[in-house]
Amino acid sequence: MLRNKRIILGITGGIAAYKGAELCRLLVKSGCDVSVIMTESAQRFISPMTLEVLSGRPVGISLWATISDTSSAQRQIHHTEAGRHADCIVIAPATANFVGRLSHGLADDLLTSVVMASTTPVLICPAMNVEMFHNPLVQQNFARLSEISRYSVVPPGSGDLACGVIGEGRLAEAADILAALERVFLPKDLTNRNFLVTAGPTHEHFDPVRYLSNPSTGKMGYALATAAQERGATVQLVSGPVHLPTPPDVELVSVVSAEQMAEAVEQYIAKTDVLLMAAAVSDWRPEIYQAQKVKKETSNRDPSRHVMLTRTRDILLETKRHHNVVRVGFAAETEHILQHAKDKLVRKELDLIVANDVAAPQTSQTGFGTDTNAGWLVFSDGRTEELPLMTKKAFAHRILDAIVTIRKKEAV
Repeated sequence: MLRNKRIILGITGGIAAYKGAELCRLLVKSGCDVSVIMTESAQRFISPMTLEVLSGRPVGISLWATISDTSSAQRQIHHTEAGRHADCIVIAPATANFVGRLSHGLADDLLTSVVMASTTPVLICPAMNVEMFHNPLVQQNFARLSEISRYSVVPPGSGDLACGVIGEGRLAEAADILAALERVFLPKDLTNRNFLVTAGPTHEHFDPVRYLSNPSTGKMGYALATAAQERGATVQLVSGPVHLPTPPDVELVSVVSAEQMAEAVEQYIAKTDVLLMAAAVSDWRPEIYQAQKVKKETSNRDPSRHVMLTRTRDILLETKRHHNVVRVGFAAETEHILQHAKDKLVRKELDLIVANDVAAPQTSQTGFGTDTNAGWLVFSDGRTEELPLMTKKAFAHRILDAIVTIRKKEAV
């Protein structure tokens, strides 16, 4: 995602300036071509030479010269040229003073001049004292910048601050900044589309403390919800019991049983453009629910005691009457992977099915509970596409790419 992207890293004069070195290193490691610009105050916290070594390029320190060679016009960073050729400008850390000057259109040093002379996206990563961050005037400055589409703010973290207090104002972690930067380059090809995503397992209780379920953790479904939202979709996430944070700007509906999930899907499907049925819904549920815990002593008197099971609703099959919805199913299989997936696709009249092998859950890097996935995309026209091992986030984007292609064909 970030390979060969031309990034300007702006470092301003806060105590978190030293973290700019680590961010620079990670950007370069990600394949970015990084040019660093430092304000005069930033140079009091960290040496420009450090950033030059890490970036492999001259560091901009003033409107007039670079630190490396003040006599060479070729090594100078020209404020009207630098931003024009950049893919994104990242300001980390961004002090309250810098945010104030930027929000009022000032261009009184190299960094503000480069930002003002460009139209490239700008990622602002604030770091400051907690009271300063929450000062109404500072918040007004953030709001002013947020009204302009090219500016995005990466929220600061909370924790120990340099001033000795605990609160909001820490520079966001480098991994969070990189994730925000990746989002800058995501296509917004799902704007104005409504997605309904199901995720996680269901719990089919036969008494208050016991239930039938499966090892699903919801990671794939949550990755899909996150990726769709980042590409502009409005996302409704119906989730079984999991231990994952709700993705930003995604509406969550929490359910427990297959019946509850079916009711939620039924409620939202009418206003849905794309259904991603990533949940691992239990196929069976106990026929009789015991309101009180079934005691072991009771079972001992009847050692052959059986739990009678009945089928749960086939949620995906029930949605096939919604012909205007792109419907995507998932097939977690242990054998004959593609054949079982194709049979399911035909039987449920799906537009796409995602198949993967879960035969060896303890050693596999795919399937339940893992952070990576691999498998196949099986299309309604018979085509198959094999996806190699990748993160579930990347896997989610490949699924979304396929959905975009399907919708384009339907629009012709």
